[in-house]
Amino acid sequence: MMVLSWSGMTIFRVLLIAAYSLCLQGVSVTGLKHTSLPRPADPFLDPKDDPYNPLKYITSNALTALAFSLVMVVAILQSLSVWKFGAKWMLSMVIGAYTFAFGLGTRFALHVHPESKGWYIVEYLFVVLSPCAFIAADYVLLGRLALHLNSSHSLLVSARRITTAFVSSDITTFLIQASGGALSVSANDPDRQLVGSHVFLAGLALQLFSFFIFFCIYLLFLYRVHQCPDVWMKDQHGPWYEDWRTLASVLMISCIGILIRSGYRVVELSQGFQGRLATSEAFFYGLDTLPLFIAIVLYIPFWPGRFIRDAPSKETASASTTGGETDKLG
Repeated sequence: MMVLSWSGMTIFRVLLIAAYSLCLQGVSVTGLKHTSLPRPADPFLDPKDDPYNPLKYITSNALTALAFSLVMVVAILQSLSVWKFGAKWMLSMVIGAYTFAFGLGTRFALHVHPESKGWYIVEYLFVVLSPCAFIAADYVLLGRLALHLNSSHSLLVSARRITTAFVSSDITTFLIQASGGALSVSANDPDRQLVGSHVFLAGLALQLFSFFIFFCIYLLFLYRVHQCPDVWMKDQHGPWYEDWRTLASVLMISCIGILIRSGYRVVELSQGFQGRLATSEAFFYGLDTLPLFIAIVLYIPFWPGRFIRDAPSKETASASTTGGETDKLG
């Protein structure tokens, strides 16, 4: 849990610091690039050919409002789930949902100021980097699920080690993406922008590779647990929404959504910031926002704390033991 909390707060702090510093830098350097090109009299007339519009389109306020509202509702409901059902080790996902919603909300500003480099930097960093928190939460959930089933032996390595290894990998690839993304979106020199893009692409590719390995380990874990009927069917007599296999299915869908989004981002960046994927709002919502929304919204009705109870504290355990001994004496 300490690793996950540190992961979530690291992502949050880096996003804030990077966005603030780069926003100031972006505001101060806006207009330096393409200084030889005339600025369009009306930036809304032909955004596709506007050299000062980084997105090459005007963001839709209707789509922004819908996406922002849905993700913010998920963040609030997940916060309430932590308060009611526990599982504070999922806080990384909750924090990521808030920062992701904030990133989506900045698209309102881009609708009004489509040529603003400062708002583009903030939007890009928060939208692209926030999902690292979702990935970290899924990493931790697998370890917790294995411990809950007393099936750590079904993992390739112990549950605690697999959590530490993959969360550390997530933080590393996050920092690589943050540095590369910051350089690529703020640079006015094409060579520096290209270097930043390559660094960012490397971070995305490493993250995708790491998460794919994790997904394969998870599939192997489910296969091995399925070979143990006592474990696989342990909740068969209860309602389906309290069966651990329901939570396992949610984790499976979450992983698939993240894999789709990660694959999209790798292909998008390999095409460049002016490629077809990067300059299409339909692709952004269809292959980025929607898969990520599905990856986190399913946890609301099936919050892990409903299935996996937090271990009692030492004080609680001691009190329970003392109380039991007193009852016996009485």
